[in-house]
Amino acid sequence: MDSKLWHTQLIDETLTLLEVQQDSGLHGGEVTQRREQYGPNELVERGLKSPWQILLEQFRETMVIVLIVAALISAVIGDVKDMIAILAIVILNAVLGFVQEYRAEQAMAALKKMSAPVVKVRRDGHVVEIKSVELVPGDIILLEVGDAIPADGRLINATNLKVQEASLTGESIPVEKATDPIPGGEEVPLGDRKNMVYLGTAVTYGRGSAVVVDTGMSTELGKIADMIQTVESEQTPLQRRMAQLGKTLAVAAIGIVAVVFVLGLLRGEDLAEMFLTAVAMAVAAVPEGLPAVVTISLALGAQRMLRRNALIRKLPAVETLGSVTVICSDKTGTLTENRMTVTVLDVLGETEKLETLMEGGFPIIDAEVSKDVAPPVRSLGLMVKAAALCNDAILEADMDRDGDMRVIGDPTEGALVAAAAKLGLWKEELDQRWPRVAEAPFTSERKRMTTIHRVNIPVDDPTDAPWRDSPYVAFCKGSVDGLLEISDRVWSGDEAVKLEADLCKRIQNANDELALDGQRVLGVAFRPLDELPENGQIDEALLEREMTFIGLVAMLDPPRPEVNQAVQEAREAGIRPLMITGDHPLTARRIAQDLGIIDEGGEVLTGQDLSKMGLDGLEEVVGHVSVFARVAPEHKLRIVEALQKQGQIVAMTGDGVNDAPALRRSDIGVAMGITGTDVSKEASDMIILDDNFATIVNAVKEGRNIYDNVRKFIKYTMTSNAGEIYVMLFAPFLGMPLPLTALQILWINLVTDGLPGLALAVEQPERNIMKRPPFPPDESIFARGMGTHIIWVGLLMGLLSLGVGYWGWSMALPAWQTILFTTLTISQMAHASVIRSSRDSILTIGLFSNLFMVAAVSLTFVLQMLVVYWPPFQNIFGTQALRPWELGLALGMSLVVFVAVEIEKWFRRRRS
Repeated sequence: MDSKLWHTQLIDETLTLLEVQQDSGLHGGEVTQRREQYGPNELVERGLKSPWQILLEQFRETMVIVLIVAALISAVIGDVKDMIAILAIVILNAVLGFVQEYRAEQAMAALKKMSAPVVKVRRDGHVVEIKSVELVPGDIILLEVGDAIPADGRLINATNLKVQEASLTGESIPVEKATDPIPGGEEVPLGDRKNMVYLGTAVTYGRGSAVVVDTGMSTELGKIADMIQTVESEQTPLQRRMAQLGKTLAVAAIGIVAVVFVLGLLRGEDLAEMFLTAVAMAVAAVPEGLPAVVTISLALGAQRMLRRNALIRKLPAVETLGSVTVICSDKTGTLTENRMTVTVLDVLGETEKLETLMEGGFPIIDAEVSKDVAPPVRSLGLMVKAAALCNDAILEADMDRDGDMRVIGDPTEGALVAAAAKLGLWKEELDQRWPRVAEAPFTSERKRMTTIHRVNIPVDDPTDAPWRDSPYVAFCKGSVDGLLEISDRVWSGDEAVKLEADLCKRIQNANDELALDGQRVLGVAFRPLDELPENGQIDEALLEREMTFIGLVAMLDPPRPEVNQAVQEAREAGIRPLMITGDHPLTARRIAQDLGIIDEGGEVLTGQDLSKMGLDGLEEVVGHVSVFARVAPEHKLRIVEALQKQGQIVAMTGDGVNDAPALRRSDIGVAMGITGTDVSKEASDMIILDDNFATIVNAVKEGRNIYDNVRKFIKYTMTSNAGEIYVMLFAPFLGMPLPLTALQILWINLVTDGLPGLALAVEQPERNIMKRPPFPPDESIFARGMGTHIIWVGLLMGLLSLGVGYWGWSMALPAWQTILFTTLTISQMAHASVIRSSRDSILTIGLFSNLFMVAAVSLTFVLQMLVVYWPPFQNIFGTQALRPWELGLALGMSLVVFVAVEIEKWFRRRRS
């Protein structure tokens, strides 16, 4: 029997297929045989990397290999300090990478914790408690409120049974369970299989029993665990770009070594001197500070994000956010407030939004509505009071939030109690005035709940109610169709009138309109009673008849107020928000329209639709469909994969176990901090502590800024290195001796790549950062003019330095090499200052808007002056003290670089 079709079978058929008796359960010998056949009821870890394997993988990237070679070369030329610095950077990155990946591998451990440790089971005719790991298919398990479901099972009995399946299906409210077969085969989503219970979910109401049909890795949770282990993590865009840059620089370094070394030998230079110079040039060509700057940039960004409720688990996620092109978001709790809220009250002749009633000051008098109030408003008041009394939820003060209230109980009932409180009807006071004396609990067959209350209205009380002359009153709430079947009258303002066909049609139309709007609708009715049922034994058929229908209550899990703006900001930034939820399609459509994710009439696809599609068909629809409802775990994973196949950078948000494979597979997985399961958090790259979609958009802005700053550092350091290379390559063609010594080259690299580079890492976001589309994920690190900038500015920097050096050499100035050395160093400081914005003038963003840069440039200048004027450093670096006019000449040439880049940015602004 295919395990996917257990929900289609009758109970007797299921028990027969599993060869078990409902009353006695399995016997000892059968249990032993099945345990050998199916194995223990636990999730199996397989394919996980060992810690040593994870550690070794950190040293395989091209950039890391180049840095190790650079460290070895530094050791050969005797530069021990540089070697130690480079190796420290390599080790730091390896440790960070190891910690991040090792923690990601712990998702399986979190999954295993979700299994219930002990379960009640019927075996050999007795009810016993066993460890859940000992369960086998065919076991009869007993379920009560608070129980975690220990395996997948087909329900045998269900008495008012509700199961919270949000972690598995994404359904925002507990699911009412039943035992009848459900036709539809494999196409029926998990959330609609009301006669099934699944491992990893929990009972929130009622009781029941089920026969185990799947255990361990065969359960729905086990299939998710298997998907998590088979999904491979993607490289981030920055990691791919850094790998590309590493390969480019490796080739460039080899070429530079060869060219400089050969040219020097042809010119008759000393072999040892040329070897040291060539090696120094190779080291200079590799920006060994780049990994450190990237790591520090990501770490600082992670700290800033934490202050804005975004906790980064894996540092590359900071930058990945900046490249995101699609955000796949769950609905419940992320786009919405994760609490059912009454939105509309509808009675005969009047439809009001709850917000409007609150703004208008709802005229409640002593917890009842007086005769002096307009009839429609009076009906609304009666309905709200009835809904709050026929209710088991409790409203109490939230100790964690001063002044706030929180609901304890079923989310739907809690919404009714909260709505009544907003209108001045406090449940605690209502229960005192109309104490409950009997009840008929909700059942899935009747789809309604009825409570009986004693009427305690003093004779001299001026307020009025349609049941004031009766000793008892019954309040009923439930499905609208069900209530209309047991009602013969409808309350019309100030009297009960006969429920004629036209009035019944009007109520049904209102119900249909609200339901089509994606809202959950309940009906409310009452019936005055002259006496209580005998011996307290309630006969629902006798009690629930001749009711007076009052009206409709519509409710919704409302969108977060700040999310609408966040969605618009994401769209302006070229990011496409997608809603992927386990909720009903109508509910998903309503929320998506309210938030601007889709337009009115926009297409919504369900899990059933997706199941019928191949990968090509799915790849086509994900390009234009933005809302997916009633989806299963494999659907979420397939959607992410289809988007990635289109070249999109995907952020996937989620809080449930069902989200874990997609979180792991996406470019950046974003888990919920409040409602998220341990599984989703372990599988994620980032956790948003307030479960808010707007926090993700803020994180995207930070990620974009970090990538911009990393690019600025690469632009800066590669331009500086290019300037040094041009000097060394062109000098021989002018007949000059070596313009720079190996030690001077390494000094320039050390000083200019250090503090100024880090200062660029903390630059503030540019003005248009969220007004432009994401950069293409496959673009080169040198794209959008950066390669051209490196070439021409590096050439300008090199020619200016070489020019003043050649002039000084031809004029036989003793300090000509020091002039060249100083001009090249200070021009790099000018370049660092001017590229703080790729578009705006430095005068616009402010010279002192980044004080770290001011300090870095100033300190670098001081260090260079020490090399030029302090005798101990003069001896080490072979420099001579510059006369004032010679220093002024070096400063003037450096200023040319500053002005030239400002002119470049002016032309860029004109073109845009």
